[in-house]
Amino acid sequence: MDFLGAHAPDLLPGNRPLPPVQGAIEAPHGTTIVGATFPGGVVLAGDRRATMGNVIAQRDIEKVFPADEYSAVGIAGTAGLAVEMVKLFQLELEHFEKVEGAQLSLEGKANRLSTMIRSNLGMAMQGLAVVPLFAGYDLDREKGRIFSYDVTGGRSEEQGFAATGSGSVFARSALKKLYQEDFTESQAATAVVQALYDAADDDSATGGPDMARRIYPIVTVITGEGFRRQSDEEVADIARAIHERRLEQPDGPRAALL
Repeated sequence: MDFLGAHAPDLLPGNRPLPPVQGAIEAPHGTTIVGATFPGGVVLAGDRRATMGNVIAQRDIEKVFPADEYSAVGIAGTAGLAVEMVKLFQLELEHFEKVEGAQLSLEGKANRLSTMIRSNLGMAMQGLAVVPLFAGYDLDREKGRIFSYDVTGGRSEEQGFAATGSGSVFARSALKKLYQEDFTESQAATAVVQALYDAADDDSATGGPDMARRIYPIVTVITGEGFRRQSDEEVADIARAIHERRLEQPDGPRAALL
């Protein structure tokens, strides 16, 4: 980004001029991303729906990407700009590692992503915002961590769990009742899929598991062993188990009253 800024600043995503428009710009938007930590790592997941106004633009969009070996980014907001930003972020981390001979710290990665989001502020003010969720395994602290952002690039570290996107209010509320600090990896994965299921139940822009088309949420796990995306079969088993239980309890599992 520094090289482009010095030699061809017009190529940076945030510096591309937009023609004057009236009203909102219709572009595909990615929606809900959720994350939850567990002893030994963090789970980051996203639904598969992209919307354009009241239309489903894509049913199987990819919203969760590895940033490097020990971190991942989930995108919410304008899909095209978000994917471009993630690719540039991946390149930045790879370039740093090759030049310095060591990985950037997780804190440094979170700060770098914050700078990239801030560079998109002009676009965001015209309705083309990108608001990702960043998660990774901190090799120094030996635990999973989650960072959320606003459109200005302001970042906050979340404790335990987090959500972003149009269905984040419902997903976060679900995780608030389901989350436990002593989750196993399997339980954390089930909790985030439950949260996405609840978000899809109340938010039309969030897609739940599509049993007919066999389209399931993307669920990724980052531990001390690195980044791993759960297979479609693993996520399908979780989604089917949740679906079967919801035939009996449509609103999902109940939390204890006290």
